[in-house]
Amino acid sequence: MNLLLQSPVLAVVIPLLLFVVIYMVERRSWRLRNALAVLAPLASFVLLAVNYPRVLAGESILVEFPAILPPLGMSFSVDYLSLLVGLVVAGVWFLVTVYSTEYMAKEHAKNRYYPFATLTLAGTLGVVLSGDLFTLFLFFELMSLSAYVLVVHEETPEAMRAGYKYLVLTIIGGLALFFAIIAVFEIAGTVSFTAGGFVAEASGLAVLAFYGFLLGFGIKAGIVPLHVWLPEAHPVAPSPASALLSGIMLKTGVYGLIRVVFNVFGSEVIRDAGLDTILLILAAVTIFLGSAVAIAQDDIKRRLAYSSVGQMGYILLGIGLLQERALIGAIFHIFAHAIMKSTLFLSAGAIIYKTGKRRVSEWRNLGREMPLTMVSFTVAALSMIGIPPMVGFVSKWELALGSLDAGSWGFVLLLLLSSLMNFIYYFPVIQSTLFGAQHGTSDSPSKARELPLAMLAPIIVMALVIVFVDLFPQSGVLDLAKRAAQALFLVVK
Repeated sequence: MNLLLQSPVLAVVIPLLLFVVIYMVERRSWRLRNALAVLAPLASFVLLAVNYPRVLAGESILVEFPAILPPLGMSFSVDYLSLLVGLVVAGVWFLVTVYSTEYMAKEHAKNRYYPFATLTLAGTLGVVLSGDLFTLFLFFELMSLSAYVLVVHEETPEAMRAGYKYLVLTIIGGLALFFAIIAVFEIAGTVSFTAGGFVAEASGLAVLAFYGFLLGFGIKAGIVPLHVWLPEAHPVAPSPASALLSGIMLKTGVYGLIRVVFNVFGSEVIRDAGLDTILLILAAVTIFLGSAVAIAQDDIKRRLAYSSVGQMGYILLGIGLLQERALIGAIFHIFAHAIMKSTLFLSAGAIIYKTGKRRVSEWRNLGREMPLTMVSFTVAALSMIGIPPMVGFVSKWELALGSLDAGSWGFVLLLLLSSLMNFIYYFPVIQSTLFGAQHGTSDSPSKARELPLAMLAPIIVMALVIVFVDLFPQSGVLDLAKRAAQALFLVVK
């Protein structure tokens, strides 16, 4: 019983329990349903935050349940990396759920949306707080299957097609992960995350296992060419769900790859087998193609979805370089992208909510009607481009330094090219919405008005975080990312 009361376990168990409770109360009181949905991520955030002083003092928290599902058991852990990512997951989920209480009021099937959003939260936190590959796999599957309900929520033909594609790739990814876990257990007799990794050499089976992990986690992360589900699923989901899918769920893929590279194989085995080259090639292709295709999209949610593909390439680059400063940039970008992309999706969703306009070409002059929303969108867009002092600049700075540490100056040029492409597809939105109609045309005033507080407040809070985390380094986010990277490299130093 004492193990069950440990905060990392409770951070996962509470959303699981509230999933059931929300189902029970949803038809009796929509207010109670909404309140419980908001409470779930808030409670998890608090339960993780109380571990901050212990983790910062160098303590790694591990809770094991060896009697559950033998012979592998289950375990939950809080270290620098899982604490940072867990706080990001719970914090962003809380703000998006607050936004949802107003946005979803006009939607159908609310009594299905809230329980499954809460169940997806439980799965996502379970992935982040897992202490071993088997526990991570169980929660990864829970998260993936429950998120399917969010993808198909609108029940349109487009949503059902996107959901089918998502589900097929999810099953393929799950089978690949299952094979990889069996393979490394056969090699090492354990699946528990270990500092420096537990796979001692790059045998043929070990390399096959790595490709299994790359396939399973790469599908979820939207790495090219495994990204094909992403630009279909994100646009058809409700905007709050899109924010969670793009801002949060994609990160479980790259989080899993970080654990595999540094806590299963170790950077030396990855380098000796030449697997870092594979990661870097995929990163470069993902960065370039994701950014390039985003330029051609007029539908704002498809533009943001392809943008997320490119952004996941940044994190993969930071992993594949096998340099401490590059990994700092990758870990920090997990936080930065979660905040930036959630702000963008929620802002875009607010405009669709008020005007029904999804195409960027139809957004002229909206800044006059919804100034706070569009200023927040602009802040997030500028951060995505990499304008200092916003959080997107910090990520690219650390990634550039890591590239130079690795002697790969070509990746610095790629980062600059990607920033230019980001400018190309974000600046026209900023220009047309904040500075009037383009090419001398003038549109009739729209009927849009600023958002209700429940929708506007989360957007503004995240926009402020984008600016102030870099201005006030004592916020601790960058420090936690540095400690996480140092801990992952500790054994090979």
